[in-house]
Amino acid sequence: MKRHPHRPPAPPPGKVAPIKENREYLRVYKRGRSQVHPLIVTYALKNRLGYTRLGITTSKKIGKAVQRNRARRLIKTAYRNLLPEIAPGYDIVVVARTKATFSKEQMVERALRSQLKKAGVLP
Repeated sequence: MKRHPHRPPAPPPGKVAPIKENREYLRVYKRGRSQVHPLIVTYALKNRLGYTRLGITTSKKIGKAVQRNRARRLIKTAYRNLLPEIAPGYDIVVVARTKATFSKEQMVERALRSQLKKAGVLP
């Protein structure tokens, strides 16, 4: 089976496919639909891959590395819990806000669910 040279392979079921390159983030920021919440900002854009990819950004405004990594873990866990319900074929970028590091996992998941519903990624 030949793979397209610019198309990354689909991840195994249950795994989070990452957005890796800066130009991919910029494309989602520029063309994607944004949703704002006190904990996170979400951008969603259709892709042609047939599976959904996730990118997480945490700026130094959030705090030192421990706080930024905590925010990333919370967002990734929330995304993983919602993954079976998420429609395939989207690039999703989640920008963590300062309040996300001090929030509980359920609050972040609730925020992500509402943002993805507004963006049309969740039914």
